[in-house]
Amino acid sequence: MAEVKIKLFANLREKAGTSELQLSGEKVIDVLLSLTEKYPELKYIIFEKPEEKSELPVMCSSINVLINGNNVRHLDGLDTPLSEADELAVLPPVSGG
Repeated sequence: MAEVKIKLFANLREKAGTSELQLSGEKVIDVLLSLTEKYPELKYIIFEKPEEKSELPVMCSSINVLINGNNVRHLDGLDTPLSEADELAVLPPVSGG
């Protein structure tokens, strides 16, 4: 299981009360589930609300998760494997002018 650095931005950072933490997991989904267990208020910012209890988590379309600067949507999505010392950045939608 890889130990990875998680960086949170904008409202995710505010709700968690931290901008950075370490979590372990084999895949992106493992780390995101650990993150939302630790900070339940992040759950429905990162994941869509399931229609049924048995549904697997689906990442919100507006959230971007990057591994070492690469968007997981361009890799294996939530099943993207993690390596020791990877850096995972979780970015909510940001707007402004």
